Amino acid sequence: MTPKNNELIFCALGGSGEIGMNVVLYGTAGKWLMVDCGVTFADAGYPGIDLILPDLQFIEERAADLVGIVLTHGHEDHIGALPYLAEDLGVPLYATAFTAGLVRGKLEEEGIERRVKLRIVKEGEPLQLGPFACTWVPVSHSIPEANAITIETEAGRVFHTGDWKLDPAPVIGKPATVEQLTAIGDTGVDVLVCDSTNVFNLEASGSESSVREGLAEVVARSKGRVLVTTFASNAARLHTLGQVARDTGRQLCVTGRSLDRILRVAKATGYLLDFPDTIDPDTAMKLPAGKVLIVATGGQGEPRAALGRVAEGTHPISLGKGDTVIFSSKQIPGNEVAIGRIQNILAGKGVEMVTERQAHVHVSGHPGRPELADMYRWIRPKVLIPVHGEMRHMQEQARFGAAEGIAQTLVQTDGDIVRLLPGPAKKIGNAAVGRLVLDGDVILPADGATINERRKIAVNGQVSVAVAIGKDGRLLGRPEVKVQGLPVEEDRAAFVADASDAAAEAARGGKRAVDRVREDVRLAVRKIATRWTGKKPIVDVLLIQA
Repeated sequence: MTPKNNELIFCALGGSGEIGMNVVLYGTAGKWLMVDCGVTFADAGYPGIDLILPDLQFIEERAADLVGIVLTHGHEDHIGALPYLAEDLGVPLYATAFTAGLVRGKLEEEGIERRVKLRIVKEGEPLQLGPFACTWVPVSHSIPEANAITIETEAGRVFHTGDWKLDPAPVIGKPATVEQLTAIGDTGVDVLVCDSTNVFNLEASGSESSVREGLAEVVARSKGRVLVTTFASNAARLHTLGQVARDTGRQLCVTGRSLDRILRVAKATGYLLDFPDTIDPDTAMKLPAGKVLIVATGGQGEPRAALGRVAEGTHPISLGKGDTVIFSSKQIPGNEVAIGRIQNILAGKGVEMVTERQAHVHVSGHPGRPELADMYRWIRPKVLIPVHGEMRHMQEQARFGAAEGIAQTLVQTDGDIVRLLPGPAKKIGNAAVGRLVLDGDVILPADGATINERRKIAVNGQVSVAVAIGKDGRLLGRPEVKVQGLPVEEDRAAFVADASDAAAEAARGGKRAVDRVREDVRLAVRKIATRWTGKKPIVDVLLIQA
């Protein structure tokens, strides 16, 4: 597909129909522009995997016509795939200073900072990238320098919100005013591509500045150590916690590599310059319990993050009876089980826990319905394209937008190619989409042979059989059987003996092709395993010919 001069094409390769992994393409006049390139996080369906990346095959095949990648903000679900995928695309990345600082650190970790061009842009200043004129418009969110982007082409004009909210009293940054957003609407916006995450919230998300009082109240009434877990990237919340530490007379300990990175980049770009001096975990543990406030990552239940290691007792910080953990973040859908596991471990230690349900310790970074309605009224788009949400979120925003008077709404999902302009927006095709996984240092298809085999082993276990046969086809000795993950427990020896007998019987019978013998042994051993356990394990056969 080559976009025509008079048309504007939209295609999400991630982030539509799912939470995270946001990547969007716009096409016009034979060229393409990418907005964001993020990751999502793996669940139990991906054993051994932490990060899931978007499959960019569609645009990789058109990389010669890609003019650049523009970035709305620095959250992992918007920039996390860049160190693994950007080099292959071969185009510059464009971001404001804070976001660029986070991206640069990622590129350096992968050793590709010299091979990927990273260019800093200024909010409010247009940037021409081929047929696309892009302008970064500051918005409130839970990270510094979050931006919407206006994308102007000969075919029409888009306002791409990125992640946003309305904050009447922001702690960090200066978002666009009502007058500025209204002025954008006055110039004419054809399409609003809009965050759907909190569309079911009937109330506005609230101001970051309101969280300080709630956090201070909880910390002040706590007698022991207090640990606050929040998203590392929420620099505004870090600022608030610095103030709370001063308000309550506690010294601040920040633990977690991602938190250190955010603090470093924030200070380098002019934020958090009045953040209090911090102490290390060892010093924190030597202070009286009521004199320390700890900030840690891991509020989404990540086992290797700081809070998970504190709960498991493998971190220098230890908590017990009389201590408090404040979850100053919202549960991401899908993380409930992991969060509950850590909370149960902490509860078993006698730790008190406080979430947004018990006290005002968090506000969301995404717009509720009143904020969406305001944005519709200011921008006044002809078409609404919901993104950044599962299907239920996007369908609901489409209904809400229509009820608020937007003439056309269109719900798409990853891979749908949509002609936004001219005429009514409509789906015109499909792009190849999918998921990749970062497995150690290797990128693999999410549903390829390796991950599928791992799933099968995780579900059904694995049996290895070694069989030796002579040149005349006769069995030499007794087959060796090893078992992993099969539910035989105290009957393991009896099962192994039974499986070995079955393998021996299958290997006998005179000369046959090696592959035939191997398959007969495999099927015979799997049949025994199924009879014993009801499982159908992976059976690997090593055939040795003497």
